[in-house]
This record gives sequence, structure tokens and C-alpha cells, in this order.
Amino acid sequence: MKTFLVVNPRSAGGQTGKRWAELSAQVSRAIGEFGQEFTAGAMDAARIARKALQDGYECIVAVGGDGTINEVVNGFFQDGKAINPNAALGVIPRGTGGDFRRAFGWDLELESALARLRTEKTEPFDVGLVEYINHEGKPEQRYFANITSLGVSAFVANEVNLSNKSLGGNMAFVWGTVKGMFGFEPPTVKLRADGGAEQVLPINVVAVANGRYFGSGMCVAPDSLTHDGVFDVTIWSGYTLKDFLFKSRGIYSGEHVTWKGTTRLQCRTFEADSIEGQKVLIEIDGEVPGRLPAKMTMLPGAIRLKV
Repeated sequence: MKTFLVVNPRSAGGQTGKRWAELSAQVSRAIGEFGQEFTAGAMDAARIARKALQDGYECIVAVGGDGTINEVVNGFFQDGKAINPNAALGVIPRGTGGDFRRAFGWDLELESALARLRTEKTEPFDVGLVEYINHEGKPEQRYFANITSLGVSAFVANEVNLSNKSLGGNMAFVWGTVKGMFGFEPPTVKLRADGGAEQVLPINVVAVANGRYFGSGMCVAPDSLTHDGVFDVTIWSGYTLKDFLFKSRGIYSGEHVTWKGTTRLQCRTFEADSIEGQKVLIEIDGEVPGRLPAKMTMLPGAIRLKV
């Protein structure tokens, strides 16, 4: 497949850019010729990926973390449609968090990623579309590869993104979690799945999942698959700070699905809205681009994934 690499030079603590001559030589030896371009700012990866697909590239490789993967996936679409539904997303994981790769059991070794790129094997990959209100108060939409969530997860993600990640993604997340847990008040929201009955309840977290992990390793949707055509929605309600502190192992292992405060469902569309004028942030693949109301729509098998 004609391959193009979208490279976030700031990933892996800036080591991707510093070591790119060495890394790109290894890629070249493994797969032969390829196109490439560095990202320079927010959503730049989407622009680069979109242009590469329009130029006839068939495999677009995200070199970076979850944010880079999200942006590259957004680049697969234009005017609400996939530019080439048969084009494949490839990943060379270089991020600080790595929640997307965890769903597939991928490690951070370059050789493992190159082995995937060398093969012709792909599988259908579902993509989520979320419509929301951006920070300027205007309607906006964005595609997502992994998970869109609201509640303390978005609150924490916002804190993490404002913090210094120089100590690594996990440490940044731990610090953001500590700050978030003490500053977060569970909002009451209105939820609706597949146009059914509306549910109104206070929530800790609502995760609309295509993948399985978020929050730097929390297994929020242990049974989710990226090729089954449905979201796995996990709702945490009624938990306290004490619950999260003393039951954290179950959150990372997926055991939380057996707890009284966890509700799960599957659907193709999911809507969430705030009440009483509350501002409820949403998190999309680790970024926090806006707030409720939001509608998530599943696009089954919208593109392909190199596996």
C-alpha cells in the first residue's frame, strides 16, 4: 500500500522529532518508500492526512499518541464522508498515554509497529462522530477513534492538558486526577440511547466507547470492539472520591462492571445534555474541545485499520 506518515515531532517527550533521522531510516528499511510530514499545531495532522489521501496514499500512519491518532482519523473524512473507505489507518505509537494501542495489546516497540505495516492485513474499523458545542459556544463536530466521555474524566483530562507532561503521561494523569477529584462536583445530565427513553441522573463518568481504555490505562469498556458496529457505553453514577481511591484496581482491571454504580449498554447513537445551566465538558480521545449538549453517532466500518 502506498504509505504516508503523519509525524508528531513533539510526541514521546520530543524524542520523535530529535531522533527522526534514525527512526525514519528504520521505517524505510522495513516498508520501502513513503511520504511524510511533521505536524506543527492543533489539528494539523487532520489536514496532512486529508491531503495525503487526496493525493492517492492508501495507508496513513499516525506517528504519535492518542491525540495524533484522533487527528489523523479526522483527516480520513471530508464533507461528512470517508475520502477512501478502503484506505487504512496505521499506527506507530509514540505517545505518553497510549490508550488506543492498549485495546489491541500493542507495545511501544518500533519493530512491532513496522511488522504491522509490512503486512497487507487490515480489518474494518468503526469511527464515532460527536456533535457538541465548542468553547466559543458554536456547534462543532469531530470524529473519534477511541472514546468520548463526560464527567470527571473530561474534568481530569482538562487538568492534565493544562499541566506539565515532562514527567510522563502517567504522572501527569495522576496529578490531574488528584486535582480533578477534589474539584469535581457530579453534574446531573439527561441521557438517551438510540432515541429511546430519556434518563436523568447524577453522573461521575459517562464513557461512549469504541475502544476499551481511557485515562491512561483505565479499562472502562472491557468488552468493546472496534469492528462490531456499536458503542459500548459505561455509566458511573453514585461513586464517591473514597470509592475511586480504594477501588482503583477494579477500574484498571475492568472489574468495575460488576459494581452497583456501573451501568452498561450498547447503542449506535447516544445523546447527552446538561440541565440547570450546568457547563459539562466533554473529552474526545484525550482532548477537551467543548461541552454538552452532545450526540455521538457510530459509523460502522467507516475505514480500515492496519493490524
